[in-house]
Amino acid sequence: MTVKIFDTPEVQDFINTVAGLDQAGGNGRAKQIIHRLVGDLFKLIDDFDVTEEEYWAAVNLLNALGSQTQFGLLSPGLGFDHFLDMRHDAIDAEAQRTGGTPRTIEGPLYVAGAPEAEGFARMADETTEGETMWLTGQVRGVDGTPIAGAKVEIWHANDKGGYSFFDPSQSEYNLRRTIYTDSDGRYTARSVIPSGYGVPEGAPTDVVLKSLGRHGERPAHIHYFVSAPGHQHLTTQINLAGDPYTFDDFAFATREELVIPAERIDDPAEIAQRDLSGPFSQVVFDVELTQVSAPELQARHARPRAKEDEQDLASQLAGTAKV
Repeated sequence: MTVKIFDTPEVQDFINTVAGLDQAGGNGRAKQIIHRLVGDLFKLIDDFDVTEEEYWAAVNLLNALGSQTQFGLLSPGLGFDHFLDMRHDAIDAEAQRTGGTPRTIEGPLYVAGAPEAEGFARMADETTEGETMWLTGQVRGVDGTPIAGAKVEIWHANDKGGYSFFDPSQSEYNLRRTIYTDSDGRYTARSVIPSGYGVPEGAPTDVVLKSLGRHGERPAHIHYFVSAPGHQHLTTQINLAGDPYTFDDFAFATREELVIPAERIDDPAEIAQRDLSGPFSQVVFDVELTQVSAPELQARHARPRAKEDEQDLASQLAGTAKV
């Protein structure tokens, strides 16, 4: 079809009206964003000759994504989360905040309020199956100085790819802990090796990805929030080396520096030293934080998170997190 109407005065005036540009009230920034968004979508419909059937199928898919709360799952799948990280990397570079452990996406599965521990925590409850993992590391500044009392929040899936809170078969806060580093800046957790997982078969996110010829698989990975007064908050995750999807993550979270091996340990002395009953896998992940003075850079950004309210975020921004 050769009919194109987007650039006509009637359509351009209509977009202004839709965005409320002819109205005195409302939010100016919201108006500009909606004007751009609606205009770009109108142009897309014009350029690709989108049919009514295609348009309403898309609306139905959006409704399904919302009803199944999958926008947070599709967002990384379409690269938005990684694009935001790319922007933050560029902002840091412009501000000459260099060095430190790379950031990567948070994902939608954090739950606030995990049990706290000093130096060491056992993350898995007694019923959790899987290969024992000894997860440890040191938090330090970019100059190499250990940071005592750094707050290390860790969460990951079980050996079936499920996360507590979202998976009702698991106990509350299973495989979720907050560990404050010891005097040498070290943290240690006893847990289980997580499994990778995929988006639910036939779910709206799966439908979108398959329409692009893509899969919805994630490699085995472990999420981190790491913070300390005077240092830039770090949101990151590590991928376990050797997973078939380590470098083919549908969520685009893999960074070379964040691929960590799980070393199999079967030495009896080391097993006994950790009070374990058999072989285990050790994962070592050291973290370097960049020094900053701005309070807003020392706390994670505000967004809806399970069991996290505005008071929790205000506490972070005020610098009242435990030192």
